[in-house]
Amino acid sequence: MAKSDKIVWGVAAGTHDASLTVMQGDEILFASHSERFSRVKNDKDLHPKLVEYALTFGKPTKVYWYENPLLKAYRKVLAGQKNIWMSPKKYMKSYGITAPIKWGLHHKSHAAAGLYTSPFDDAAVVVIDAIGEMQTTSIWETTKDRKLKKLISWNYPFSIGLFYSAFTARVGLKPNEDEYILMGMSAYGNPDRFYDEICGLIDAEYNFHQGVRHWRPELKPKDYFDVAAAVQKLYEKNLEIMLVEAKVRSQKNNLVLMGGCALNCLANRRIPSHFENSWIMPNPGDAGSSLGAILAARETQARWRSPYTGYDIKGEYPTQAILDELFKTGMAGVANGKAEFGPRALGNRSLLADPRGKRMKDKVNKIKQRQEYRPFAPVIRLEDVKECFNVPDDFDSPYMQYVVTCTQPKKYPAIVHEDGTSRVQTVTKEQHPGLYELLTIWKERTGCPMLLNTSLNIKGQPIVNTEKEGRKFEKVYNVKVFS
Repeated sequence: MAKSDKIVWGVAAGTHDASLTVMQGDEILFASHSERFSRVKNDKDLHPKLVEYALTFGKPTKVYWYENPLLKAYRKVLAGQKNIWMSPKKYMKSYGITAPIKWGLHHKSHAAAGLYTSPFDDAAVVVIDAIGEMQTTSIWETTKDRKLKKLISWNYPFSIGLFYSAFTARVGLKPNEDEYILMGMSAYGNPDRFYDEICGLIDAEYNFHQGVRHWRPELKPKDYFDVAAAVQKLYEKNLEIMLVEAKVRSQKNNLVLMGGCALNCLANRRIPSHFENSWIMPNPGDAGSSLGAILAARETQARWRSPYTGYDIKGEYPTQAILDELFKTGMAGVANGKAEFGPRALGNRSLLADPRGKRMKDKVNKIKQRQEYRPFAPVIRLEDVKECFNVPDDFDSPYMQYVVTCTQPKKYPAIVHEDGTSRVQTVTKEQHPGLYELLTIWKERTGCPMLLNTSLNIKGQPIVNTEKEGRKFEKVYNVKVFS
């Protein structure tokens, strides 16, 4: 067996949302979040069942760790944190893995996960997250031989990601987990009420790692929507600054955006004003860096096929069973095939519903135990997307990464947010034959070209992983789940 064909692992663990990737050559054999196996939301550690499943593909000959623990320990000392040191070697040995370990760099792992799964030979790469070792934002470009060259970076304590997380906590949500809820809240608020004051905190170089829990102690829950709107507005302003910086420095036409902040699909609508084409790997946060750790070391392309790389529930996609249930009750769950690598369900671990009634949105939110203001996403065939959404001719959004305006909000109220937008997932026959067939028959029978698509989970719990968990969901929440 050639050296390049040996089994290697990439690991991201120890902080939040641990994950593990298995590769052989340029093939991604398996990649999954630890939380799907442990059933602990945002689990920071690898779970024995995850390691056991990964071992079914073979023992690793090398493990690539997603960041440099020495630099991270140094930053923790500067920040006055506890538990500053973590040994990747001892950590992996505790799971019975004794293969040699190679450390990487946090932001390069992000950048590599994006670039080497992208369709681009030539691109600018922007990484924005809370914090790596020391870096919090970085801009890269491809060289002539498609290596990564860092152009500029910003270090702790400056951090757009920490800023967003601090205000997530300030409005009573969980930082490093509920930022997407803050994003959803922003549609209901007045962005100008607190904007100047929050800008002042950034201008004064406030360290958002300390949180902002003492800022405006008189705030009431009704004020939180205005805070969210201001925070979202300021984040988008800072994102645009970084996009301009990347464009000017790199002179590239293609953009790869990575880091946890790349999940802010509302802000991502700013990208087309600066770059002709863009790519966001569907797992751009730290969990995606288990793949990025391998690719950063190799600086070679991965054979990216799809985000369906996780635990496999074997069997044909249950198209007819889902349709029968949709026609009967308007809602059906699906747990089939390989689970998605990333925070969003894209058809294999989804709760699907008829989007044509507002009561359906309320019903699904109630089942999922979510706040009533939370929006839902539509899934639609790529050739049908212009029927219902204001999008450019070349629009393609297979991973729910962009927000667009719905042109028929009254017709499809269950998938339209307060600001008239939707986070669209487009599907082609090549991307997901089963889901594409389902949407085709659904449109033929109903005239409706889309379905509401949300993750098969309850708020605060990991997405369903196994067939057994799907049956449990069905029994507890009285929603049919088909495998």
